[in-house]
Amino acid sequence: MTWSRHNLVGHHVGRGVQRGLSSRCARGCLVDDHEGEVPVAPNAVAGPTLLLVHGAWHGGWCWSKLQEALGSRDIPTRTVDLPSAGGRRGIAEDTRAVRHALSSIDGPVVVVAHSYGGIPVSQAIAEMPSVSRVVYLAAFQLDVGESLMGFYGAPAPTEPQEFEPVPDNPRDLFYADVHSAEAAEATARLVPQSAKTFTDAVTVAGWHTIPSTYIICEQDQALPAQLQKKLAVRADDVRHLASGHSPFLSMPQDLAGMLSQIAQEPTS
Repeated sequence: MTWSRHNLVGHHVGRGVQRGLSSRCARGCLVDDHEGEVPVAPNAVAGPTLLLVHGAWHGGWCWSKLQEALGSRDIPTRTVDLPSAGGRRGIAEDTRAVRHALSSIDGPVVVVAHSYGGIPVSQAIAEMPSVSRVVYLAAFQLDVGESLMGFYGAPAPTEPQEFEPVPDNPRDLFYADVHSAEAAEATARLVPQSAKTFTDAVTVAGWHTIPSTYIICEQDQALPAQLQKKLAVRADDVRHLASGHSPFLSMPQDLAGMLSQIAQEPTS
């Protein structure tokens, strides 16, 4: 078979290859609607902020349900829009976007990367002392010198193109366990992905020095569980969700509970 990026998406993806927050009052206390003011210990350490990084063809919009679920647990979140989605940028530019977002957050950060987002995140977290842990959610936890296409053993295309179009069957690949109306809404928001992101190689892998957790989505049709397991061996901790590729849409409460637990665990 002659390989191209479209073959990769159509074959590997097609077969299984996408704050209700408690407010703080002026006197330094948490406000709870049921319990009133809850004093905060003078030396209390704030929990981490979760930086949520989307995958290919998507945008920061895809995290909204998960952000609401995390907000109900008093966990602050931030998102980032990667310039490769809908643009011609590659991994280097996506990495800069993630690092810019990290530098704007005060205090510790747990970075959650979904799917392709794992590639620029691995680079962005290197030598970023604010990052306490990285979570790969059905994501590409690649090492130095590896690329997305290279992970599948596919050669670089002989006739490079600018964009990888949205897959023909995103409903089955990305949203198989998502309510049909919501899946249709998400599908309508997908944009072409920069083709460079499929062939650019990783230049630094921060997960070698920063604690990492891999969440395997067991019913994933875009990045099958057996392939996720090959990546997960690189992580320090492995969790499982009985979900498709997009648990932030199909089971945001379950994912929020898992991320809350991960974020609260010690990293030393």
